[in-house]
Amino acid sequence: MSGDGQPGVIRRLFSRSDDPEENLRLSDLLRQETTGGLFLLAATAVALIWANSPWRSSYTHLSDIQIGPDALHLHLNLATWAADGLLAVFFFVVGLELKHELVRGSLRDPARAAIPIVAAISGMIFPALFYLVVQSLSADGEPHGWAVPIATDIAFALAVLAVVGSALPDGLRTFLLTLAVVDDLIAIIVIAIFFSGGISFGWLAAGLACIAVFAFLANTGRMWWWAMIPLAIGAWTCVHASGVHATIAGVLLGLSIPSSKVGALDHRIRPVSAGFCVPVFAFFAAGVTVVGGGMDQALRDPVTIGVIVGLALGKVVGINLATWLMAKLTRAELDEEITWVDMIGLGLLAGVGFTVSLLIGELAFGPGSAKDEHVKIAILIGSLLSAGSASIVLGHRSRRIKLST
Repeated sequence: MSGDGQPGVIRRLFSRSDDPEENLRLSDLLRQETTGGLFLLAATAVALIWANSPWRSSYTHLSDIQIGPDALHLHLNLATWAADGLLAVFFFVVGLELKHELVRGSLRDPARAAIPIVAAISGMIFPALFYLVVQSLSADGEPHGWAVPIATDIAFALAVLAVVGSALPDGLRTFLLTLAVVDDLIAIIVIAIFFSGGISFGWLAAGLACIAVFAFLANTGRMWWWAMIPLAIGAWTCVHASGVHATIAGVLLGLSIPSSKVGALDHRIRPVSAGFCVPVFAFFAAGVTVVGGGMDQALRDPVTIGVIVGLALGKVVGINLATWLMAKLTRAELDEEITWVDMIGLGLLAGVGFTVSLLIGELAFGPGSAKDEHVKIAILIGSLLSAGSASIVLGHRSRRIKLST
């Protein structure tokens, strides 16, 4: 009896979907995420260069410029607007992606979804555990930052994969994308539960009311943009004022869109998110100054060490251990085009944590604090180590596949 219950049929993990429409959608999505990853890399490089140049004070001044009405708790600096405002668009796209995967995609089939879900959960638990172990071994450890290394940046990871692994099987990219969707969902839950404080239930109720009306209009059969856009802005404003992180509003709004409209809306909004919102957030969040002894201090901080170990080691251990155990339990085998070396490379690549990790770092330690600066350095180092080691493993595999064809 095979793993799927049919005699003589071997259940294959991470094989390509038989649905041509879904494969076409995935190809388009991967291209957009890869392009967005390149914009993200460019914005990060500009921020790092500027923040460590003789003109670094102007970078700090730009980040600290405040705009917005104080009466609505929206007199915020540009860096906060990027984190709370622009990232809401990113999380709206995440909500759309979750809606599609739950209704029409890989997460609608429990048997097919089980392995990436378990792998994603394990790939978030182990980085947190590794981080906490490092903190427990130090007298001045900070366990409060346990959630920083749990997230994978799909745009960043796919950009690396596009450069070094062009000949790798499509199933690997599909698995990485599914893994990242589950990863984002869990990260959203973590932010909502652990990093929301002083909640005003009046403002929260008003925000949920706006989302409910938005959902009603979205499901009437046509898009009432003249009403839905103000409702979305109102929902974001109220949720922000409530004390719950405003990006949660973006996720709920995305989930409220009917599945029949997700594709068209995603096609319009994703380029804005990947090409503008996320890179601008990265520009304001990644500009850490390491000249003048900053790097030396950071590397002695257990928070820095914990985040690096969590990203570079915890991810690959968690994902591959869970995948191996699930394969054994379900008596499934990897797809014929995929090897365990590929899976190790993919696990290493999942250690590229950036957008959500930077956001959680700010929420955990406070934007601009010494610990937050150390977290930024750790995320950069951990992501570079993960990307570099994954490039070696996957690049070698990709070259071997090219030579064999």
